[in-house]
Amino acid sequence: MRVAAVQMTSIDDLAANLAAASALVGEAAERGAELVGLPENFAFLRREGTVVPCAQGLDGEIVGTLRALARRHRIWIVGGSFPEALADDARIANTSVLVSADGEVVAVYRKIHLFDVDLRAHGGAEYRESATIAPGKEVVVGDTPFGRVGLSVCYDLRFPELYRALSARGAAFLFVPSAFTPQTGRDHWEPLLRARAIENQAFVVAPAQCGRHNESRSSHGRSLIVDPWGLVLAQANDRPGVITAECDLGELERVRGALPALSHRRL
Repeated sequence: MRVAAVQMTSIDDLAANLAAASALVGEAAERGAELVGLPENFAFLRREGTVVPCAQGLDGEIVGTLRALARRHRIWIVGGSFPEALADDARIANTSVLVSADGEVVAVYRKIHLFDVDLRAHGGAEYRESATIAPGKEVVVGDTPFGRVGLSVCYDLRFPELYRALSARGAAFLFVPSAFTPQTGRDHWEPLLRARAIENQAFVVAPAQCGRHNESRSSHGRSLIVDPWGLVLAQANDRPGVITAECDLGELERVRGALPALSHRRL
């Protein structure tokens, strides 16, 4: 089956981002994709330190748009992440959803690991996601006709134990929608993604933000689709667009059969 990763340069304009996402998802569908991933913060990418004005629930416009796109194109969508309003916390969640071709929300994941770092010594900025974002607590895998899909978001990529937990729950696909900084992305993005694929013998799909979002924030880009052997099947350039790859589940079984590392684990 064919998988697509959508690369975007989202800004702090909900309507503009949803229009761009809709067009790119349509392009992915036209190219035969059956499972499409959007990047982190695809619907709204805030300026660092500012409040998100469009935080909403699972019944809001953002998820509604994803559900409509899935039904229109008869595809499954991993909705990158969006700002979810929480009933019991003044902060928001950084939330990813898996939507079926019937437009149903099959799985909901809230980003567990928050990006509290200081990259100023490396030419970047200081980030404190925990000031405005509440961490999730659950490992989430969703069932699709193509195999189980494990959900994660961006900074989660640095914590291999999360992906091992997803693998233990039967994930054949690991989605990593992201907005990696240029400083970290340059040296860490591809090696970490390929490592997660090799360790868990799974397809890794990483739709990313790219380019300059505003005067103070940019993203690395270079969206990737990686096979269970760690080979890069598709890589985006530095502009918004769509990459696709054929993902053969038979190849996944062959890799796991020839090198049964998952069954050799000793805890």
